[in-house]
Amino acid sequence: MCSPRIVRVAHESAETSRISRRAWLGAAGLGALAAASGPAVAQAIPVRANAVIDLTHVLSAQLPVWPGNSPFTMVPVAWHDHGGFGQNALVLWEHTGTHLDAPSHQVRGGASVEQLAADDLVAPLVVVDISAKAAADADAELTVSDIARWEAVHGQIPDRALVAMYSGWERRLSDPGAFLALDAEGRPHAPGFAADAAEFLVTRRNIVGAGVDTLSLDPAASRDFGAHTAFLGAGRYGVEMLANLAQVPPTGATVIVGAPKHVGGTGGPCRVLALT
Repeated sequence: MCSPRIVRVAHESAETSRISRRAWLGAAGLGALAAASGPAVAQAIPVRANAVIDLTHVLSAQLPVWPGNSPFTMVPVAWHDHGGFGQNALVLWEHTGTHLDAPSHQVRGGASVEQLAADDLVAPLVVVDISAKAAADADAELTVSDIARWEAVHGQIPDRALVAMYSGWERRLSDPGAFLALDAEGRPHAPGFAADAAEFLVTRRNIVGAGVDTLSLDPAASRDFGAHTAFLGAGRYGVEMLANLAQVPPTGATVIVGAPKHVGGTGGPCRVLALT
């Protein structure tokens, strides 16, 4: 598009036929100078992905939470008919829905959410499927043997990956009672990482974090929370209650963890995306 200066010179030339070639070049130079001295246009970096899979559950009051935690609540506090804007107040515990566990959730003095390195929130995604044994055993664990079988097929887990357990537990969400699977003592039951598998992933595979499609990194009935201790104690993070892991290939995807960033946070709901 021509600058106003060039348009004006061209118009005067048509009217008077007296403009010189030097004037034309000068006008063009002014336009080029203006373009060169103006702000550069930022170039978007393309995200190369065949598909983007949302690994996040929709937050609602109906979504199961850890026994004893309050459910998610949303209260309208502003309305479009009064002032032109709508707004809700949110009431929730940090560890609600698809959420992140920061090291400080388990470790006194550990890193809180705002201290997590941004580089660690974008990582190769590994999905280890234990859904067959989880269907037969609510207390199933992802073990070192499961990791060895996965690596025999897919190769060694890449450095600085996020390793996610897929147990198929989200198929129970239509029945919150079945999802929590409380026993007579009120203790929940659901699959999770075995403590030695968590330790192996931290010390031998240098992962950035671990994920599960259940409410806890540990089997829900655990009393010592060994997987939490191994992951969070080593400065790694966890992501609990992931969705749609069955749609993600065992390897080759990249995960983006949209972690919360509030000062001193031990965790919080996050939007998690897999790029395949």
